[in-house]
Amino acid sequence: MSAIQHFILVFDRHEGRLLDQISFGQHGAAAVSRYAEIEEQYRDDPSMDIVLIGSDSIDTVKITHANYFDGSAGDRYADVLRIA
Repeated sequence: MSAIQHFILVFDRHEGRLLDQISFGQHGAAAVSRYAEIEEQYRDDPSMDIVLIGSDSIDTVKITHANYFDGSAGDRYADVLRIA
C-alpha cells in the first residue's frame, strides 16, 4: 500500500481553470498550513475552490477530481450563476 500524498488544488471556477497544483508528499502538516494560507488569501472570492486532497498519487487525484483538471468544475459554476 502506498503512503498518502498530500495535494492542494487551486481552481478558479469563473475562469474554468486550475491555477495551481501543489504537492507536499507525505508532509500533511505543511499541506494543512499552506491550505489555511491560501484559503485566507481567497476568502472573499466565491469563485475560488481551494481543495486539500490526500491520495496515493496525483494520477489518482486526476481521476477522482477530474472536474478540476478538465474544466468541468467551471462549467457547473457558470450553470449556478445562470440559475441564480
